[in-house]
Amino acid sequence: MTALIGDINNRRAAAGNAGRALLLGEILPGVLACCATRVRGTARTLQTEVTAISVPKQPEVRVNERIRVPQVRVISDDGQQVGVLPVREALTLAQSRGLDLVEVSPTARPPVCRIMDYGKFKYEQNRRARKAKKKQHQMQLKEIKMRPKIEEHDYGFKLEHARNFLGSRDKVKVTITFRGREIAHQDLGYKLIQKVIAQLADVALVESPPRTEGRALTAVLMPKPQKPGTKTDTPGPAAKPAPPSTGTQMGAAAKE
Repeated sequence: MTALIGDINNRRAAAGNAGRALLLGEILPGVLACCATRVRGTARTLQTEVTAISVPKQPEVRVNERIRVPQVRVISDDGQQVGVLPVREALTLAQSRGLDLVEVSPTARPPVCRIMDYGKFKYEQNRRARKAKKKQHQMQLKEIKMRPKIEEHDYGFKLEHARNFLGSRDKVKVTITFRGREIAHQDLGYKLIQKVIAQLADVALVESPPRTEGRALTAVLMPKPQKPGTKTDTPGPAAKPAPPSTGTQMGAAAKE
């Protein structure tokens, strides 16, 4: 009887091992295949996103041997039209003058090339770009602060500062600060800030109307747009009166 029970237990254990092996053999490959498919799909999605945000490169200027067209229209270094030449002949002409053959209009048919010193051309181009960047004015936000009971002299001084800022094409933030019990008389601050806006109306526009920020009243003014062709004139030093001439001095001495 004991031998029979042991035989039955051995058969059950063998069947269980066989079932687990069959289960792993059938399910595990499917799980691995599913994981591989998801990984490939994620990689494909990442590749698509990277391709979508890639920045296109700027077309570079073709010079000398990089010009790979059969014929070009050539302009000499003095601006004269040479005509349509084979690219090898045009390159030989440029090299005989110690210059470069530069493609200036690649979309034309045939493309237009100019004989020039390419290094000098790039230097002048960069110099002009730097000069134009210096002329560009970055608008800044300046601030003038006042109190509701500001003295007339201080008011005129700060108003002149604001006018100078606006003349330099900068924005101006006018801030009226209330201290202590002054916050109970905000009407004085509103009257003062409206006075500033009215006296600067000839050079400024209201970008942000007066509003309360905590214990302060603020407004932002921006310079009026300039008319095309107008320049901001800076007042120069006053001219000194001319000294009297020698003849005038002699006449005055004779009268005495």
